[in-house]
Amino acid sequence: MTLRVAVCDDQTLVRAGFRVLIDTTPGLSVVGEAGTGVAAVELIRRERPDVALMDIQMPEMDGIEATRRLLGGPEPVPVRVLILTTFDLDRYVFAALRAGASGFLLKDTPPNDLLNAIRVIADGEALLSPRVTRRLVAEFAKRPAVAVEAAHRLDGVTEREREVLMLIARGLSNTEIAAELHLSIATAKSHVGRLLTKLGARDRAQLVIAAYEAGLVTLGASG
Repeated sequence: MTLRVAVCDDQTLVRAGFRVLIDTTPGLSVVGEAGTGVAAVELIRRERPDVALMDIQMPEMDGIEATRRLLGGPEPVPVRVLILTTFDLDRYVFAALRAGASGFLLKDTPPNDLLNAIRVIADGEALLSPRVTRRLVAEFAKRPAVAVEAAHRLDGVTEREREVLMLIARGLSNTEIAAELHLSIATAKSHVGRLLTKLGARDRAQLVIAAYEAGLVTLGASG
């Protein structure tokens, strides 16, 4: 199966570079390019790619707002969004994940890491590097006490599922969670699936946000 990718960036040379990299990689194909946020929304709604590479700084509409429009509302588009930017700022990371993005990478990421990120995102995983996870935890550490209703989201979550959620929030993969808790990979995946259902989360990135909002993760737990 070939993964279909949309490339959204305001720089023509950047888009061209991504297209060549993706189109020359077996199993990946570019379905279209967009140079503005508005064009990105139109392209993705029309082509329905598996993954969208989304720049933050674009004219007409930024990538975060474009992501919010695609993934929010009554008829969300079933696309995984990978945010790409030259800006390594807390507010961009948090805003992108809140908008529904499944991952966040800097544009200086090595080509092979970008290709791997596309596959990881398409497979339903969240791409949150340890550095990004630490920055998110630090962001929440600066905020006022967590709202009571956020903590109540975990009322139906078992103790084991809380342990799994904490490890997800630390950026661990299913394989790493299984090793940490001495579980089979199938059992780890089952716990993640139940967490997605119980917390009404779209993907692992939203599970991370839920863990922070509920106060389950603290700055000292970021590793």
